[in-house]
Amino acid sequence: MSSVHGAGVVVTGAGGGIGAALARRFAAEGARVVVNDIDAVKAKAVAEEIGATAVPGDASAIVEAARDALDGTVDVYCANAGLASPGDAFADEAVWAAAWDVNVMAHVRAVRTLLPDWLERGTGRFVSTVSAAGLLTMVGAAPYSVSKHGAYAFAEWLSLTYRHRGLKVHAICPQGVRTDMLTAAGSAGELVLAPSAIEPEDVADALFDGIDNDRFLILPHPEVAEFYQARAATPERWLGGMNHIQRKWEEAGR
Repeated sequence: MSSVHGAGVVVTGAGGGIGAALARRFAAEGARVVVNDIDAVKAKAVAEEIGATAVPGDASAIVEAARDALDGTVDVYCANAGLASPGDAFADEAVWAAAWDVNVMAHVRAVRTLLPDWLERGTGRFVSTVSAAGLLTMVGAAPYSVSKHGAYAFAEWLSLTYRHRGLKVHAICPQGVRTDMLTAAGSAGELVLAPSAIEPEDVADALFDGIDNDRFLILPHPEVAEFYQARAATPERWLGGMNHIQRKWEEAGR
């Protein structure tokens, strides 16, 4: 893919799962990749595997170090690091704060640093791993669902505000993906996500198809488009269907 060959790419949360799949795909396409993860051992392992550079640490705090590792230029930033954050509205304040910080504010901080250069050059690409929960919702995971809605809204705002100035934005919204995060979703994940779960590599394929076709909204699970349309067209019916899933989950003992 000529659009990323030689590009400087940062992928956060790339020690495994979707992030590792994205990093591998970018490297295979000839990009110069920085692999970030809070787990330094995992980040180093993926980086060594694909001939990339590991910059471990909190995704909110590594943008400058990642840019230095790429000789000063980040062409593509993949805001992939995220927290599953299960719990209801009564979840501890710290859980809500952590979900908002990682799933939304880490994106804002990265863009705050990178956007001036992108606008000056008239080119840049921001990839947000949102989740279908950011378009729809997820039972048993209020902090995750709400913060992922925020991540989607931020990506949408970036696109509508800066697309005429050369910024490309992609919001990836998969449902279940066979990663540690799916395991962390517990019984709710088993009920809602596991039956249609895909591999992380499928998400990477969907992103690159979206890049090829210049799409903002990327849906590795095509059925999410139908759910999203139903949510907009008949919200009461859609909420009733989701409540049915909630009751089914409660009846199974959560």
